[in-house]
Amino acid sequence: MNALLAFDTATEQMSIALAVADRVWTHEAAGGALASAALVPAILALLGQAGVGLRDLDAIAFGRGPGAFTGLRTACSVAQGLAFGAHKPVLPIDTLMAVAEDARAGQPMWQGWVTMDARMDEIYAGHYRFDAGGWQVLGAPRLTTPQALNDAWQAAPTAVVAGNALTAFGDRLQTGSALRIATALPRAAAMLPLARQLWAQGCGVAAEFALPTYLRDKVAQTTAEREAARRATAAGAV
Repeated sequence: MNALLAFDTATEQMSIALAVADRVWTHEAAGGALASAALVPAILALLGQAGVGLRDLDAIAFGRGPGAFTGLRTACSVAQGLAFGAHKPVLPIDTLMAVAEDARAGQPMWQGWVTMDARMDEIYAGHYRFDAGGWQVLGAPRLTTPQALNDAWQAAPTAVVAGNALTAFGDRLQTGSALRIATALPRAAAMLPLARQLWAQGCGVAAEFALPTYLRDKVAQTTAEREAARRATAAGAV
C-alpha cells in the first residue's frame, strides 16, 4: 500500500494516522461528544500536512468497535462519507485488536486479553494472539462482567491483560500475575499494521459496508442500576 488513512473514535480519545510510503503522520485529541465535529477537520488537516488528497489513498481504515455508541456512529459515518466521495474501499478494524496491537509494542509474539470499559458496570473483552507476523482471534469481542472475566482467568490464567477497564475497575479485575497494560488504547498508529494485513488478505470492502460492531442494544441505565453499579464500585475499593 502506498497511502492509508486510519482513525478510531470508539473511546474518549480521537485518534488518526496517515501512512504515505514509509512516513506516518498522527493526530490525537479529545474524542467522545467532540469527535463528531472534530474528526473530519482533523483528517483534512493531516492530509494537508502530508500533501496528499483523499483520492491519493489506497483505502480508509476505521475502528468498527466495540465501543461507545456515538463514537462508533461517528467513525462509520465519516468512513462511509469519505470513501463514497473518493471512491475508495474501507477496512473495518476490530477496535479491541487495535488495543492489542498497541499493547504488543512490536513484540514478535504476544497473547493476552483486551478489556475496555463499556460503562454500566460491564466490559468489552476479547482474547488475541500474535505470531508468525499476523493476528488470530482466540476469543471474539463480547460484552461481559468483571466476575465472568475473573472466572475465566481463574480457569485459564493469562499472561497479559490490556485496556482501560484495568483503570476503570481496578482490583475488581483479578488478573493474578498477568502483566497489566492499562495505557493501551485503540490508537490509529496501531491500526495501520492491522489494516495492511487486511489489505493483503483482500479484505477491503465497499463504503456501504462501513458498519459498526454493536454488542449492546441498551445504552443507558436506570437510576436503580446506576446506584447498584456505584455500590459495587465502592465495595470493590474497600
